[in-house]
Amino acid sequence: MGDIIYTTPVVRCLKEQLPNCEIHFITKPGFKYIYQNNPYLTKLHTLKPKLSDTIKDIKAENFDLIIDLHNNLRTTIIKLATGLPSSTYKKDRISKWLALKFKWNRFISKEHLVDRYLETVKFLGVKNDNKPIDYYVSKAYDLSDFLPETHQQRFVAFVIGATHFTKRLPNDKIIEICKGINLPIVLLGGNDVKENATIIKQAIGDKVYDTCGITNLDQSVFLVSKAYKVIGFDTGLTHISEAFDRPLASIWGGTTPDLLGVHPYKISESLIVGEDLSCRPCSKFGLEKCPLGHFKCMKNINTDIVVNFINS
Repeated sequence: MGDIIYTTPVVRCLKEQLPNCEIHFITKPGFKYIYQNNPYLTKLHTLKPKLSDTIKDIKAENFDLIIDLHNNLRTTIIKLATGLPSSTYKKDRISKWLALKFKWNRFISKEHLVDRYLETVKFLGVKNDNKPIDYYVSKAYDLSDFLPETHQQRFVAFVIGATHFTKRLPNDKIIEICKGINLPIVLLGGNDVKENATIIKQAIGDKVYDTCGITNLDQSVFLVSKAYKVIGFDTGLTHISEAFDRPLASIWGGTTPDLLGVHPYKISESLIVGEDLSCRPCSKFGLEKCPLGHFKCMKNINTDIVVNFINS
C-alpha cells in the first residue's frame, strides 16, 4: 500500500505536464482503492488471475509506453510479451541487501521513493512539482457518522495497526502515549488489532474512541484527514495521511525510513521516532517476531518524545 501511494505524484505530474496524454494504471485488485477516485487517471486496470489475460488486455489498449514502477518478474514478463517501449524504476537491491545483512547503511540512496519513481519519466521532460502525495476519499462523509460529539472537534488519530508484528508498538507503550496526550484520541486499524484496541481503551477510558474493525479503509482515511495530528507506524494508512498535511509522528521498529526511502513526504510538520540499535533494520517489510527475541526497537521507544510532539 505504501509503495503504491507514493506513485501518485508520477501520475499527477504526467497529466499536468503532458495534458493530452492518456494515463492508465494497473495494480492488484486489493489496492485499486488508492486510484479509483484519482482525477488524473484515464483508466484503472487490475491484474487478472492469469498473467496471460493481463498481457492480452494491455495489448488491446495499444499503448505507446510502459512506465514500470515495480520492476519485478511480473512486470518484466509483461514488458517482454507486449514489446512496448518502457522506462523502469531502478531498485537499490544491492545496497538494501548490504544494509540488512551487514548494516552498511552508507550505500542507501537518500532520495525519497517519490523522487526515484519520478526518474522514470524524467526523459519525457516531466519534473517533480514538489506537491504531496494524492488520495481522494470516495464520498463526502460527516464526522458525526463515525465519532461521538466529544471527539468531533480536535482529536488525535492513532493508527495502531500494521501488517507485521515488528512494526507495531506494544500495547503498554501505546497506553503510555495515550495517557500523556491532552486531547481526545481515535484509534484506527483493522480487525487484526481489535483486541489491542479494546485493551488500550479499557486502560485509558473515554478519552479514547475505538474505530478498529468498524470503519473501512476509505472511512479511516477520512478520519485521518480531519485529525489535528496523527501517530502511526510503518503502515499504509500512516503513509496515506501525508496526503492531507497533518502533523505526523511516525514510530519505526524493525524497518527504517532510510532503507525504504519513505520518510514523511512534503508535509509541514513531522517527527520520526526510532531507536539507534545495531540490529536495525532487520527487515524491509517487517517480521512476525523479533529475530533476536528482545524487541528493543519498540520496547525502548521514548514515549515522551511522541507525547511532547502531539501536545505542542
